[in-house]
Amino acid sequence: MSMLLPAPLRLAALLALTLPVHAQEGMKQQPATPERIKDVPSIEAVGLAGLKPGTILFTDHRDEPAKPENGLVPYLDWGRVRPAERAALAPYPTYAEPDYMQTLNGVTKRRHETLKVYVAQGRFVVPKPAESIDLASYATLGFVAKMDPVIKHKTLNPADVTPTKDPAAAFAKRPDRPWCDAGTTCIESRYDLEGKLPLGVKLANKLEDGASKKIAEFVSFQSELRTLPPAETAALAALTKIDAPVTGGLEQTIFWVNQILRFGKFLAVFQPMPGDPGKTVVTTYMALAIKADVLDRKQEYARVPVLRNLLPAQVLMGNSSFNTGTSISAGLPTYARNRMAAFADALAKN
Repeated sequence: MSMLLPAPLRLAALLALTLPVHAQEGMKQQPATPERIKDVPSIEAVGLAGLKPGTILFTDHRDEPAKPENGLVPYLDWGRVRPAERAALAPYPTYAEPDYMQTLNGVTKRRHETLKVYVAQGRFVVPKPAESIDLASYATLGFVAKMDPVIKHKTLNPADVTPTKDPAAAFAKRPDRPWCDAGTTCIESRYDLEGKLPLGVKLANKLEDGASKKIAEFVSFQSELRTLPPAETAALAALTKIDAPVTGGLEQTIFWVNQILRFGKFLAVFQPMPGDPGKTVVTTYMALAIKADVLDRKQEYARVPVLRNLLPAQVLMGNSSFNTGTSISAGLPTYARNRMAAFADALAKN
């Protein structure tokens, strides 16, 4: 997702000049995927009896991975097709696509923003009883920092939460409570672009010295991390479809991003293994909502022969030669896999 910045055509064109010819022709970088991750069409359809500690079931609903937007679902369709999932993974249950005022060239207009959502699910077993897992020890800034060391985190003062502080971002407020209220960990995060992207951004900004908004060389986001209270965990058994009580939940909600995205959420649900209370089944989810106008730029790319295979959706879904590393720049599927694997490793070690 880091690849898709404002003025994507100019940036991609500049980057294309720095790549060798074989890379420009659509070469796809194959991400390194842990062998213990098993891709399945549906994690619910796989029986728990055969799920052994050390194996992670994974799906992101991509039946045709090579198709640019395969795996991305319109936000409104998400609510119709998988309502329980949207209720749990949206920033809050009543979240709607943003409406806000935007001023361009001195003219202020109301804008409605459509979103498309990428959702990944994972499931694994921890060989210890659910009641022995101390979720509060994972709801800390230090733990989040270990999940992906390339992303830098620091504590965020709740008074500096952008949707609270900036009237132009008021559409991202929660209606029921402030973001980062008591009982949550408030986090400011920054991811510096990797590979050839920083150079491309510098060149693009230099060519547009008069532009009012420069392209950022990083993705910054704000989030709150918390353990879920019992009143919110009770309904999650309907989401996981496991016939066992939910003993706890851990949630990180990204409620503000400087570019490309509108929100994100990582959710982990803990339940005792049916028939074996000495083990815990952990079901993890990652949802990332992308601004649809970022994806609707196919004609711009089609006019430049060297970029015909470099659609924004290809970069987001990890199908571009520009994807690099194992974090956000690798594309959403690789990023989601690695985050879930890191979380499973942390639970196993502790």
